Amino acid sequence: MPANPTTDPLQRERDHLAASRAALRAMREDVQSLDLRDVTGTWVSAAVLQNQIESRIAALADLADTPLFFGRLDYLHAISEEMSEGGGGESFYIGRRHVHDADGDPMVIDWRAPVSQPFYRASRTEPLDVERRRRFGYTGGELTAYEDEHLTDPATETFTGSAGGSTTSALLAAEIEKPRVGPMRDIVATIQPEQDEIVRSDVTGTICVQGAPGTGKTAVGLHRVAYLLYAHRERLARTGTLVIGPNNAFLSYIEQVLPALGELDVAQATVQQLVGHVEVKGEDTAEAARLKGDARMAEVLRRAVRSGITLPTEPCVVVRGSRRWRVPVYELAEIIEELKDRDIRYGAAGEALPQRIAHAVLLKMEQSGEAPDDRVQDAVARNSAVKAVVKQCWPPVDPAKLMLRLLSEPEFLASCAEGVLTAEEQRAVLWPKPGRSVKTARWTASDAVLVDEAADLVQRTPSLGHVVLDEAQDLSPMQYRAVGRRCTTGSATVLGDLAQGTTPWATASWPDALHHLGKPGAHVEELTKGFRVPEEVIAYASRLLPAIAPGLAPATSVREAPGSLTIRHITDGEASEAVIEACLRALENEGSTGLIAADARIPLLAEALTAAGLPHLSPGTETSAEARLTLVPASLAKGLEYDYVVLDEPAAVIAGEPDERTGLRRLYVALTRAVSGLTVLHAEPLPEQLR
Repeated sequence: MPANPTTDPLQRERDHLAASRAALRAMREDVQSLDLRDVTGTWVSAAVLQNQIESRIAALADLADTPLFFGRLDYLHAISEEMSEGGGGESFYIGRRHVHDADGDPMVIDWRAPVSQPFYRASRTEPLDVERRRRFGYTGGELTAYEDEHLTDPATETFTGSAGGSTTSALLAAEIEKPRVGPMRDIVATIQPEQDEIVRSDVTGTICVQGAPGTGKTAVGLHRVAYLLYAHRERLARTGTLVIGPNNAFLSYIEQVLPALGELDVAQATVQQLVGHVEVKGEDTAEAARLKGDARMAEVLRRAVRSGITLPTEPCVVVRGSRRWRVPVYELAEIIEELKDRDIRYGAAGEALPQRIAHAVLLKMEQSGEAPDDRVQDAVARNSAVKAVVKQCWPPVDPAKLMLRLLSEPEFLASCAEGVLTAEEQRAVLWPKPGRSVKTARWTASDAVLVDEAADLVQRTPSLGHVVLDEAQDLSPMQYRAVGRRCTTGSATVLGDLAQGTTPWATASWPDALHHLGKPGAHVEELTKGFRVPEEVIAYASRLLPAIAPGLAPATSVREAPGSLTIRHITDGEASEAVIEACLRALENEGSTGLIAADARIPLLAEALTAAGLPHLSPGTETSAEARLTLVPASLAKGLEYDYVVLDEPAAVIAGEPDERTGLRRLYVALTRAVSGLTVLHAEPLPEQLR
């Protein structure tokens, strides 16, 4: 790629940015100018093409506050045609999307292209033929600095450029530490080598990422989706991709990452939204929820779905014209027993049964000298006598009605759970008050997952090409099965942290979780190097690890921020005033502030903030210049992060959970949400591990 003759390096890069933006506008205008009036074919074809064009136009949007490129690679030698989008050049600008000029020559290379990989992997010990890696610094969308990393010349200082010389990347550190205002941003400019290996994992394999707080596991999962859509677009466009998060606040927080990378067609959902067969109105006890999430319930449901299957007591007699064709009882029983033994869905077997009976009739016709064809078999399958046998021996199953009966009738549950659940466990699973109908029953979240399991036993759930499951440590075995049904023929990226499991059924180990997901051979990758949470904060929080996850290695951080941790003991009488003061002090800094507290204390703190005239937001709501403070219930803090965090009364966070270990895990989550500073306020004693 030829260099601009301008002598000032920074101005030359600004000129290239301006030219690249102009080229992107031209690319978008070319798509907008397409005339579909000359397109032949049906109106359906025209509508599909129009939708594709609109998606392409949206993907080519130039976001003013999002840098078009963030780096440049200068290779020692020319790159082969097979290695790059453009090929043959020595310098490549690396950005969020591909941009080419009027002649088709690349001005910006997509970060996911093979030629871009050394931007993330090259080092002085393994330069990968890269002479110089240049990073760019931006302020408000304008290119304001650059920094060169010299990888092959030992005589040159490692980092040089307008950002100053040093032994570490100042621009990389600045990008990682940039204040957070608004939803989660992409990390495409700061992906680290160990993260890049996960991002570029093959589409056919499932990978599980055990990531400590601040290691970027969520961002890695999202960027892997973007990479897979680039490398296998046709395949995934046909089969679909899905990101599953723990709650809507979390999904709102991450929803802008993929669009910023040009990917607009990735669906998002919570597990509860996936299994929305019934309306959730009730709530289980912790013990009932744990049992309903137990993998043993799969066998109970399998028995329940098949409980209506019976063997015939009379032959099936089919009348056609003047002839009567008789299928004896033993032959019908053999057909039904064979279907029972086959590993196929209940509904599919029910659809096959009339055809099997009709086939038996056709064999008898052929033995008598007739020559029936497929149309005759279909007609026999629709015969009233055949339908009567099917209805009696293989009755249709409505999943929701089946679950209504199972959770309402002790005798039916006992017959299905014999040898699987104890009598005491059966009593815990049953509804205290039987439901009268599917619509009026007080379904719980755990019940909805069971209905989804039953629905899959009746009719196979469609599979997607790739699923990202975040905060996976909180799922029950039955929830894992629900997610696994959505990617039986595809792959998955499983993200989580065993130390942050805060449900009674939280995952004990990743091999167990992957078994229930249906991906037992998945590779488990552990990320322990943090990039966002300061070392002082993560070291303090890690004191809890021996009590909450003794098998995990403590996390470390590449960032040291002296003074980032403040522990303050207060009296009960000054609690509200101390919280207001801490929030005001945090808001003196740039970026977002999160006030995290036990769920029970949220109304009290909301009232105190309002009285003090401090505007505040709910989790998942985008911050603005007018409101940079978010009041966060501890139960919703997982997956979120703020530049500054004020943590109110840790003892109350622990007390809000059903047991001490879960409470300590919830506290661990709350302690690790801060990027620049954490203030802990407590009137009650801190847990022993933190004293």
